[in-house]
Amino acid sequence: MKKIFKGAFILSSLVLLLSSCYNDNEYDLYPFPSAPCDSSNVTYAGTIAPIMSANCNVCHSTALASGGVITDTYTDLSTWAASGSLWAGVSWASGYNPMPKQSSQLSPCDLGKIKKWINQGYPNN
Repeated sequence: MKKIFKGAFILSSLVLLLSSCYNDNEYDLYPFPSAPCDSSNVTYAGTIAPIMSANCNVCHSTALASGGVITDTYTDLSTWAASGSLWAGVSWASGYNPMPKQSSQLSPCDLGKIKKWINQGYPNN
């Protein structure tokens, strides 16, 4: 009986250990960024394109347009911004595929920058 209890304890501890960090991401673990978020001068070339390059273009480039979505050109990205699909995807809105797929949600800072760019009329600057 002791052997069964010991085995069950080890198995349940192992399951708990392996599943305890399933959705941990840097922001949830460390919600206070080391540097303040500067969204005072959001531009396509200096702000939005680098966010897309770091998080989206690997799946949504001109060469590999997963789901027909392209994020590595201003023309294509502004089309997605105008339709509302860009914001719906990155903000994980209900009814849309959360983007980036199989990854953590973009940081609140990056989301704020994207939202500001969209609200400004997604200028090509």
